[in-house]
Amino acid sequence: MRAAEGAVEGADDGVRARLPLLDVLRGVAILGTLMSNVWIFAGPGAEWGVLGGNAATSAGGGSSSLAGATETAFRFLANGKFLSMLTLLFGVGLAIQFRSAARRGLPWPGRYKWRALFLFAEGTVHFVLVFAWDVLMGYAVVALLVAWLLTRSARAQRVTWIVMGGLHVAAMTLLTAALLVASGGGTGGGAGGAPDADAVALYAEGGYGEQVAFRLSHAVVLRAEPVFSFGLLVFMFLLGVRLFRAGAFQNDAAGRRIRRRLAGWGLGLGLPLNFLALLGGPDFFFLDRYGAAPVLAIGYLGLIGMAMDRLRHPGPSASAVTSALASVGRTALSCYVLQNVLAMLACYGIGLGLASRWADNGPWWPIGLWAVICLVLVTGASLWLRRFAHGPLESVQKRLLRR
Repeated sequence: MRAAEGAVEGADDGVRARLPLLDVLRGVAILGTLMSNVWIFAGPGAEWGVLGGNAATSAGGGSSSLAGATETAFRFLANGKFLSMLTLLFGVGLAIQFRSAARRGLPWPGRYKWRALFLFAEGTVHFVLVFAWDVLMGYAVVALLVAWLLTRSARAQRVTWIVMGGLHVAAMTLLTAALLVASGGGTGGGAGGAPDADAVALYAEGGYGEQVAFRLSHAVVLRAEPVFSFGLLVFMFLLGVRLFRAGAFQNDAAGRRIRRRLAGWGLGLGLPLNFLALLGGPDFFFLDRYGAAPVLAIGYLGLIGMAMDRLRHPGPSASAVTSALASVGRTALSCYVLQNVLAMLACYGIGLGLASRWADNGPWWPIGLWAVICLVLVTGASLWLRRFAHGPLESVQKRLLRR
């Protein structure tokens, strides 16, 4: 996620250094995205099972009331929120690179288009070899569009932002209405369904080559998410640009005031909307993940920013936490890919096969798996950055693009 870099490279003023808040936010977003994705890996049918609603239901049958409540809370906190935050932060990174190019008198998009195309290639490899619900390909396409939009007038950018947001809300409303009609107006039938037996067997017992071939043969369906959420992606990118230009991530009075407003409005509107979507059941999946979740993500961003404001001189424990999160943020691309590789090896039959072996053990093991992978990422990123300036995949990207 090189485009989400938290530094203004080559700038000639006081913003040359990295913005610590951006690194922490990006680290939280990466680990939070895994909070949602771990249920995909752990569910029956894995990547294909999502289309039958398996990611929206329990990964383990027969859960106790405590286990069910824990899983519901875990999913509620994560579903779509951190992905939206990551998308917004990608827009912030794009704004940073645009400003850096302008201050150095470089053409735009200039070399940035090669970054975006390289990211698309990375996402394609990630999709084929690791994870069907990759976000990098969609980010790369939207980045090219928004990079061009940044050369247009402020009015054109504002109109595009509003139109894309409106079209997205309308599309999610229509999809929700279609699910309600399909389920006869109930609250549990539209997005559910029994898992595909062949898909369950493929991820539980099939070989790695078979899984790769399955992704390729079903690529049109598995790549649908960035298509129908295209309006949201553009909206969140442009929102990130607007927030950066307004100074929302600066360590000054104006930045702190903006963060308080983001927390107030985001949590004040997002929590009720997400609760209502949760009560609506599976038929409200689209409005939940792609409508209410981005609102709450803005509240998360503001809340984390406010917490950082209060920790300007943190104690040893708080400093260790923020440093660990920042390390993940600085190696975001590497950590994003690695977390999916680790989850794949832990859950699928090509590795430990935990998804089938522990299918009846309730939600505790996916939550535990998330915690273990987070620990690996935090530790690995911190140790890596002691010797290197960039993450491993970030370094490869940087060297190849330099040529």
